[in-house]
Amino acid sequence: MSTAIGISTPVLGPLLPITGTFALPFSAYFTFLSYRVVHYRLKEQFYVGENSSKDGDPNNKLYLANRCHQNFMENAPLGLILAAFVELNGGSRKAVTTALSLLLAFRISHAELGLINGLGLGRPIGYWGTMATIGSLAGYAAYLVKDYWGL
Repeated sequence: MSTAIGISTPVLGPLLPITGTFALPFSAYFTFLSYRVVHYRLKEQFYVGENSSKDGDPNNKLYLANRCHQNFMENAPLGLILAAFVELNGGSRKAVTTALSLLLAFRISHAELGLINGLGLGRPIGYWGTMATIGSLAGYAAYLVKDYWGL
């Protein structure tokens, strides 16, 4: 589907409607994680670095908030990129929607039910779930283009 702009310039319709839809919840959670880091920085008056405790306490709130934020940034972009590859190459919309829903749930589980409280059960569930989702998206993306390589 294309739409004309002006006299005769065709423009393609939305190419990534599912991945684009998930930009909002992923960005909202990213913003929340970022705000939490800033909150603890201001509360502790510790503006540079990640651990405001004097003795290197691994349960320091600023340190944990920073790790939650960093872990999200290490995993969420790769998942979104892989989902875009699947979507652009004609993958199932239901599969992309399910994968991105699971990825967001696993990342939230990892941070909110695990890491921010120390070593909660959400941490391993979030980690392994994220790895399975990313691996599945990568495998599906490769499967969708296998004919290009003559396989």
